[in-house]
Amino acid sequence: MTHLIKLPDEVSQLFQLVTKLETKYPGRKFTPDGHLVGSIGEVIAASTFGLELYPASQPTHDARTRDNRDVQIKLTGGKRIALSAEPELLLVMKIVSPIEAEVIYNGPGALPWASAGKMQKNGQRPLSLAKLRKLDELVSEKIRIV
Repeated sequence: MTHLIKLPDEVSQLFQLVTKLETKYPGRKFTPDGHLVGSIGEVIAASTFGLELYPASQPTHDARTRDNRDVQIKLTGGKRIALSAEPELLLVMKIVSPIEAEVIYNGPGALPWASAGKMQKNGQRPLSLAKLRKLDELVSEKIRIV
């Protein structure tokens, strides 16, 4: 099930600018990454799902749901994410256009954590979006972030 969400206007403008730069300068990538993408993901999730964001750089969890559950938020433009700990809930999104993101996984953190690859030297366990999409099909609507 594909679930697309509209990006906040300011975020959309940023990705539209990236698209313009990549069109104007072929062969160059202007992909936002690192802290910028993390913060963008948190803003998208908070505005879409009504989450209360924790202060930046908290371990394991980025926000709290309306029903007081902790959630880790991941945003990517690529094909995988990495986890460094098992979150209570996990929300994974992928930027699919300058105006939309796709929700790839929305559910308990135990399923992805158990399915993630071996711990890498950087303390993170990789997990593909393809695997997350399959895991998302197993999640009951009752326990999703709404």
